[in-house]
Amino acid sequence: MYRTHVLVCGGTGCTAGGCEQVIAALESEVKKAGLDQEVCVVKTGCHGLCELGPVMIVYPDDILYVMVKPEDAAEIVQEHLLKGRPVSRLIYDESVTAEGVKSLNDTAFYSKQKRVALRNCGVIDPEKIDEYIARDGYQALGKVLTTMTPDEVIQTILDSGLRGRGGAGFPTGLKWKFACANRGQVEKYVCCNADEGDPGAFMDRSVLEGDPHVVLEAMAIAGYAIGANQGYIYVRAEYPIAVQRLKIAIDQAREYGLLGKNIFESGFDFDIDIRLGAGAFVCGEETALMTSIEGKRGEPRPRPPFPAVKGLFGKPTILNNVETWANIPQIILNGPEWFASMGTEKSKGTKVFALGGKINNTGLVEIPMGTTLRTIVEEIGGGIPNGKKFKAAQTGGPSGGCIPAEHLDVPIDYDNLIAIGSMMGSGGMIIMDEDNCMVDIAKFFLEFTVDESCGKCTPCRIGTRRMMEILEKITEGKGTLEDLDKLEKLCYHIKENSLCGLGQTAPNPVLSTLRYFRHEYVAHIVEKRCPAGVCKALLSYTIDPDKCRGCTVCVRACPAGAITGAVKKAHVIDQSKCVKCGACMDACKFGAISKK
Repeated sequence: MYRTHVLVCGGTGCTAGGCEQVIAALESEVKKAGLDQEVCVVKTGCHGLCELGPVMIVYPDDILYVMVKPEDAAEIVQEHLLKGRPVSRLIYDESVTAEGVKSLNDTAFYSKQKRVALRNCGVIDPEKIDEYIARDGYQALGKVLTTMTPDEVIQTILDSGLRGRGGAGFPTGLKWKFACANRGQVEKYVCCNADEGDPGAFMDRSVLEGDPHVVLEAMAIAGYAIGANQGYIYVRAEYPIAVQRLKIAIDQAREYGLLGKNIFESGFDFDIDIRLGAGAFVCGEETALMTSIEGKRGEPRPRPPFPAVKGLFGKPTILNNVETWANIPQIILNGPEWFASMGTEKSKGTKVFALGGKINNTGLVEIPMGTTLRTIVEEIGGGIPNGKKFKAAQTGGPSGGCIPAEHLDVPIDYDNLIAIGSMMGSGGMIIMDEDNCMVDIAKFFLEFTVDESCGKCTPCRIGTRRMMEILEKITEGKGTLEDLDKLEKLCYHIKENSLCGLGQTAPNPVLSTLRYFRHEYVAHIVEKRCPAGVCKALLSYTIDPDKCRGCTVCVRACPAGAITGAVKKAHVIDQSKCVKCGACMDACKFGAISKK
């Protein structure tokens, strides 16, 4: 029995920051201090504050250390673990008050969160099945196999109001109900979509890295509910830590008899295999994903028939994403009423968001549905850095839209986001400030969609490229007001005629920016300027002669030889030579150079 546990984040972000070296140094110092029978160092999943990694929490003291380096290990062990004096310089700022160190649950970042899907992330060692079992792991599977009928399981999920967290928000229980016919007579499959492809999204990856067994347990429960004996997890090959921990979890579950034959001596057989995706965004679409599992090129298929009738290998199949699966065991154990008590009338439970962009607290958050965007940005996210103003939040990745400041107080749920021109998506949330150009943002997401289109249908293959050409024309100062009309018509044509969700939602970033930031498009076209100073073709750098000291630093920094002037005399930029790289402005120490 250990008196102290040191939980070090072992997610991708903290691993990149050197958490492995931190763990090795801590273990070495703990042993050197003779505390190896009293202090346990545990590599866990994500704690949420990704930008401050590597992070670690010391329990039961509830002290969060951030940006820990291997060389800090000796001081932490000697001062905190041996003498009981926390190392103040490493403690998370938000938890420090005049009275001392407050509980992490009372900090702005954690107090507004409600962890359901992430309940074990940052708490258990994801590579040890016993730690998952100690947190009620596999109890839900045992409950359904020994005390519930398959139809009772499906009704429980229906009553909970759980909707798919992968983007579309389709009722999970209804999807299972569609696939449950002819149990025992027709081969069926259960699939997990872990092909998280949205730029800026890392929710599913974090669940797999921090709590892989919850997905295995949930898929087995679904297999029992619909009458399937085989599951597949389709995961990005770019997630090596998640893949490794999934493999370990599957092997452990098989060894414990929790996957395989006759689980809990119930007569129910279920096993799971992993399939690696090759990085195609379109394989996040369910039919394309199943086609890829079959070993074919990942392209969507027309629907109907829907996968619940004819899916993987032509058999009835249900597919949910990682976060959806992570909610299932808790719904079974706590009851559908417990889950339905959180959230809004039509969007029950919680939602995990990957918070990124121009925000102080970059990281992973889980909030009850109905929480306002203002709460996420200003309280949980800690506001916008450098005193800048909030401009927009982009949700739903390339399939979503931009939410302007006027909608900061709209409760976040599936229906409200669609009503204001965005969508929930899988949960990426990118915050933008006044320095972001919304035309450039729309172009960025459309570039991604053009590259990721599978090319199977003409509206998506050709239409998105035509949209891209119009946006490039506008950002280069060559657009016309007629181009805006063409762009808008093209958006609606692509939405209505594309084969799958990728094409149907590709125009959303363009439509939402046209809706809320049309004045920026007009400025690019009519005034030939970018209000945010982002689009290079519309920028001009000038030197204020009253501020210029003639130090020649800008002359030396300019790669194009566009700046001239004598020493101690005001310099001048030749606009015909300027490549608009901004090197001169970065080099100037006197604020004499500006862009407009």
